[in-house]
Amino acid sequence: MGFTYQALLCLAVLFVSTRAELLLNGSNFIANGCNNFRGQWVYDPSSSPLYTSSCPFITPGFDCLKSGRLDKVFLKYSWKPDSCNLPRFDGLSFLKRWKGKKILFVGDSLSYNQWSSLVCMIHGAVPNAKTSYVKDTRVIFEDYGVSISVYRTTYLVDIVRTPRGRILKLDSIQQGKAWLGNDMLIFNTWHWWTHTGNKQPWDFVQYGNTIVKDMDRLVAFSRGLTTWGRWVDQNVDPSKTKVFFQGISPSHYRGQEWGSKSNCIREQVPIKGSTYPAGSPPGAAVLNKVLSTIKKPVYLLDITTLSQLRKDAHPSIYTTNHRGNDCSHWCLPGLPDTWNQLLYAAVLLISKKL
Repeated sequence: MGFTYQALLCLAVLFVSTRAELLLNGSNFIANGCNNFRGQWVYDPSSSPLYTSSCPFITPGFDCLKSGRLDKVFLKYSWKPDSCNLPRFDGLSFLKRWKGKKILFVGDSLSYNQWSSLVCMIHGAVPNAKTSYVKDTRVIFEDYGVSISVYRTTYLVDIVRTPRGRILKLDSIQQGKAWLGNDMLIFNTWHWWTHTGNKQPWDFVQYGNTIVKDMDRLVAFSRGLTTWGRWVDQNVDPSKTKVFFQGISPSHYRGQEWGSKSNCIREQVPIKGSTYPAGSPPGAAVLNKVLSTIKKPVYLLDITTLSQLRKDAHPSIYTTNHRGNDCSHWCLPGLPDTWNQLLYAAVLLISKKL
């Protein structure tokens, strides 16, 4: 993966500007000394999800309980920041604040994971509200005129089919035209950048006029993400559209990272404490560096570490989406509900600062 490149990225993150730190380290969401992304998971026997499998928008592949998972302990852990309390998610308040607005998640299946969570959390608050549903794409809460959609794209940048083959174009975002006109954008990419062989959906990589069979994936990720950053600067009006980045969602296939000989299968409790033994995934440093170069406000939902601690929260074998063991996505109800609770807290804080 290029040790020298990773080392330089780590150094770069240490020397970003003050403004960049606000965007990189979650300081946008720090109030009275509280960073919502630093803390630990606390067992709360009284905790219960804001929705159940009865949510009409929940994806079967994420519905672990319906797929046979018997233990429910993973639903009893709440995220507790070090020096404050997260505001409880209020679906009705969310709808009122975003009345008449359009919200779009843009990214891979992990964006879909978070989208499905958010629409179910809101539905749980207003179960009798009139809705329109385009399967796996959009939910409109018609009583409030709020549209919440998801746009599936693995890399944010384009994959173009040519006679030569499928080309991943690191400096092209033609699909970005579909993202315009929304009031909130929540982006995500990383999961697919490490896929190789038959699991990658492209044959060549292009940057400028150079086309190669493959390249250092961290370099490719950096170039693709930089292209996305330019798109934000050129196309987003911050007075009309708020931009978030989901952060790097981790996987748990390597049990040695937390002292296990297995992976996420049959894990039932989080990792104790506030740090992950193996440190941050390499994509996090790349993301931080690129965010520091974007001129328009992009609010980072820094969910990486708090998600790394949840080795117990994956579908594992309790899913209809994959054969085998899924240690990449997350059960619903489950961890993405906390991501959306953090999104809600961020929206509240941003509103106060406007």
